[in-house]
Amino acid sequence: MKALSGPSPFMRGFLFKLGRSLGPSTGVTPSTLLRRNARPLEFHRNLGFIKIIARATKIPVYIGGTFAAGGSYVAYKVDQASTYTSDKLNALKDFSDGFFDKTGEFFKNIGSSGSESGGSGGGSGNGDTATAVGATAAAVGFAPEEDEDNTEDEDDEETLIDDDDDDDLENDETDDEMMNLTRQMIEIRNLLASIDHDTIKLPSIVVIGSQSSGKSSVLESIVGQEFLPKGSNMVTRRPIELTLINTPDAAADVAEFPALKMHNLTDFQQVQKILFDLNMAVPEHECISNDPIQITVRSPRVPDLSLVDLPGYIQVEAADQPIELKQKIRQLCNRYLEAPNIILAISAADVDLANSAALRASRVADPRGERTIGVVTKVDLVQPELATAILTNRKYPLKMGYVGVITKIPTANKTSGSLFSRKTVSGYQAYVAQQNFEYNYFKENKEEFTGTTTGTRNLKKKLMKVLEKSMTASLRPTHFAIQQELEETSYQFKVEFNDRPLTPQMYLANNIDALKLATKELSHHFSRAELKSLLKNELDQKVLNLLAERYWNKPFSLKNSNVVVEPDLRELSQISNIDDDTYWHKKLDLTTSSLTKLGVGRLSTSLITNALVAEVENLVDITQLRNHPMAKAAVKDAAKSVLGAKYYSTADQVENCIKPYKYEIEIEDREWQTSKENAVKLLKEELRQADDVYNYLKKLIGGRKLQQVVTYLEKLNQNQSLDLDLNSKEALGFSPQLIEKGKEAIFLKDRISLLKMRYLFVKNSKKCKKKENKYQCPEIFLDAVSSKIASTSILFLNVELLSDFYYNFPRELDLKFFTNLTKEEIERFAKEDPKIKKHIELQERKDLLENAMSKIEGVLAIQRTKKTGNDSGNKSIFSWGS
Repeated sequence: MKALSGPSPFMRGFLFKLGRSLGPSTGVTPSTLLRRNARPLEFHRNLGFIKIIARATKIPVYIGGTFAAGGSYVAYKVDQASTYTSDKLNALKDFSDGFFDKTGEFFKNIGSSGSESGGSGGGSGNGDTATAVGATAAAVGFAPEEDEDNTEDEDDEETLIDDDDDDDLENDETDDEMMNLTRQMIEIRNLLASIDHDTIKLPSIVVIGSQSSGKSSVLESIVGQEFLPKGSNMVTRRPIELTLINTPDAAADVAEFPALKMHNLTDFQQVQKILFDLNMAVPEHECISNDPIQITVRSPRVPDLSLVDLPGYIQVEAADQPIELKQKIRQLCNRYLEAPNIILAISAADVDLANSAALRASRVADPRGERTIGVVTKVDLVQPELATAILTNRKYPLKMGYVGVITKIPTANKTSGSLFSRKTVSGYQAYVAQQNFEYNYFKENKEEFTGTTTGTRNLKKKLMKVLEKSMTASLRPTHFAIQQELEETSYQFKVEFNDRPLTPQMYLANNIDALKLATKELSHHFSRAELKSLLKNELDQKVLNLLAERYWNKPFSLKNSNVVVEPDLRELSQISNIDDDTYWHKKLDLTTSSLTKLGVGRLSTSLITNALVAEVENLVDITQLRNHPMAKAAVKDAAKSVLGAKYYSTADQVENCIKPYKYEIEIEDREWQTSKENAVKLLKEELRQADDVYNYLKKLIGGRKLQQVVTYLEKLNQNQSLDLDLNSKEALGFSPQLIEKGKEAIFLKDRISLLKMRYLFVKNSKKCKKKENKYQCPEIFLDAVSSKIASTSILFLNVELLSDFYYNFPRELDLKFFTNLTKEEIERFAKEDPKIKKHIELQERKDLLENAMSKIEGVLAIQRTKKTGNDSGNKSIFSWGS
């Protein structure tokens, strides 16, 4: 039977409580007490012996318990004394080893190259110092002890993770000058990732493996959270670029999706759902997309790493998957496996490495195995001897070796709680359970795994070292490439844009300022006079419509003896005493009432509002905003918003101000003369338009044909015939449409004749020179009324609407474009113009390159400082040894 190598769960709890009670007086903590429990069998024998004596002599239980506690204390003191002696001897040994290590390191720097050997262990490293201090040490397992008020389970988990008794765990030194090196290089890598250039990039760790190899579980063990999408079908359809950032002072793990502008996500089930949805958004007929998902995780328990999770390799396509899926996955993975990226090839221990898809793919991308780390999962599913044979790196050697891990605990160990509550753990609890199970398994089989690298913690440390070393090796070539690219970009920027800086915010501000200036100029030439002209022109059209309706319209119809014929307008000019004719009095009063009650308030307000919006659109067209549909719509909305805020109040004000004209209208002689001149112009224009329509009709039908139809209709009218026989000899086969055109021609002829008569009468008649003859000259009177309405309305339109618009419109523009628009919307707006897009992107590229150059030069400066310090230290040691 195999001897126990560690305390049972019951004894761990007992020792934990004993360490807490003794801690204040002896300096012994629960963690050290558990670590120093080196002789569990003897301890159990002492307890068993005391119990036997208690039973044999029938000592009361409480006395037996006292003896048991005393025995425990004695055993503990003996163990403490032996440990103290051992610690002192180890300290002396460490001092001597450190001295000779540094001396040997000096001679190695002088005469030999420190090449790293793959070795059978695959994880011994080459003696490079780690670049992180306390925070990074905590991320890979060396966390400081928690406060005494933590729960017992947390302390137990911490003790298991923090145990440093394993011979295969290295005690790395830290360097204050280099503690941020890895993080800075990851920042530089993220900067370079946004620059589309194949030769400028720093390495990432690319994770590959088949769908059943445990690839996702390895990543989740490194992060300490379950967050990757799960499913029975293929759920990883896009590359997941994962950036881990160690944050020692963080109270919780936080995830971010920079491209989606989603930050401070602490619920990793939500993160898992987001990743699942983003992957499922890829259409089923494609199954794979090259567009990566970027996610950043900040935690005090993660190291600074840059990882890429790729879709798992498949052997055979499913029935619902495209035939070319296997090839598409391979092409996508091959693009990420190119140098200088580090390959993390995941293989399962229960599958022959000869069948490992990850190792086959890595051999193609990395034939010499110089940048590939093998990770063997499910080590607990095979015999320890077989797992050791895989990890010794002999059959399929990799220079960086293999690491054995257990990322999933058996089903029997996945439940927690009391005897009556067996609940499956998940999230961080699952991570703790996995770490405990993995630790205990490798602890119990320590002898079988001697000479190999095992455990998630060692995997984290190895990844940190390998990534830092690879990035460090890529710094100088990357620095040179960035320098060349920056010089080329700067030259192009100078030639094409004369070094003129431009950002989306600057471009937007310049255009809005230009629009504001144009609006100010508009206020000078689009004011009260222009408003009156617009409104008067609209009211003139209303007057003409009313005149046509009440006076001029005489639609052609065949005469009917039963129809009452109204007095003809021609008779109006012949009346000697118009005051005695109530018919014409009533007709003019009704026409005037229709004009004053047609809703001038809303008519004028709508007219000026539409005119201002049209003017604003014209202003936009003379600026660079004309190339931006979104901006044009936003400016138009801003103008409508300002005008709409005053629309109803202005309309009400105008209606109130013209209300007196609905009851009584007083016209002065000067106003009558002005209206007479305007009426003559209106009649002349109306006559011209009617003549144009008649000529167009003649051209459309033909003068001869039209005359035939007109003659036929006039003959019928004279004969008072109501029945049209289109088949008669006189009809000549006229169609109904042609008959309608003939009626329209007769109507136009009568209208032209009438307008000529009214034009000559208004222009030359002595009666129309006096306002008292308004009933015989309705055209002049109605024009005078419309002029008075327009003049009065403009007073309120100018104050209530126009002045308010010129004051508030620039402020509304600021609100629309600088307050409500996000940075992304402003950038999208600016890049709608191809030329501006090129200018901004070249500026952004130049800024990114300068930022990357600054950061990479800072890292190189730290390296030079450290190298100078090491050389000085080696010289001092050599001088002292001499």
